[in-house]
Amino acid sequence: MELKEIAKEVRKDILLEVYEANSGHPGGSLSCADILTAIYFELLNDGDKVILSKGHASPALYAVLAEKGYFPKEDLKSFRKLGSNLQGHPSSKSTNGVDATSGSLGQGLSVANGIALSFKLDKKENYVYVILGDGEIQEGQVWEAAMSSSHYKLDNVIAFLDHNNLQIDGTNDEVMTVNPVDKKFEAFGWNVIEIDGHDFDEIISAVQKAKTQDKPTMILANTIKGKGVSFMENKVSWHGKAPNYEEYEEAIKCIENM
Repeated sequence: MELKEIAKEVRKDILLEVYEANSGHPGGSLSCADILTAIYFELLNDGDKVILSKGHASPALYAVLAEKGYFPKEDLKSFRKLGSNLQGHPSSKSTNGVDATSGSLGQGLSVANGIALSFKLDKKENYVYVILGDGEIQEGQVWEAAMSSSHYKLDNVIAFLDHNNLQIDGTNDEVMTVNPVDKKFEAFGWNVIEIDGHDFDEIISAVQKAKTQDKPTMILANTIKGKGVSFMENKVSWHGKAPNYEEYEEAIKCIENM
């Protein structure tokens, strides 16, 4: 199956999870679906790690993991339900395939640094992929971690910024501008590559280029919140809201027609 078709299945499963739970974050899950699909189905090697720092986008991670066979797809219907292994934020203790627990925003890059340093010490040629969100990089810990990545020359850290320009309270510029985010990471000693975060060729090419660098890489992935569902796209109201039955049915039709 081609990546585009896999991503469509992932998007349908994201919607299923949030609909069944009547809770969750569809907008930011749909925006990073292509990034996670490319990582797990094209880029990931044995021993590599993936950290979803923006843990509220767990529906996307769970959908990809289920598609990869880490657990039955039927389990996705238990998302956020009492006793389920698929809670609102990923847990490495309870969910097969999750490499790092996340939820409190701003911590994923620090975790990635620790794993990357351990790879260096153990002389392992593996990479750590970490996915961050726009609102998340307004937190100071991200920038402390960015300095550490650069200082320790962690060229085995490949970060993606799911740059959809929206967060829970509005646009990035309204809440706390992150621009020029490319220049900021460059000033912190990072290699920066800007891409269309929904173009698989660009995602894969950026990672391949990142692996030739002698410094950590931030892949600035320009994305669309709610990608694939016409009435959710670029709508901040769909940051953390579940669709009703009619909206769910319409959303599935949108994905099928992508």
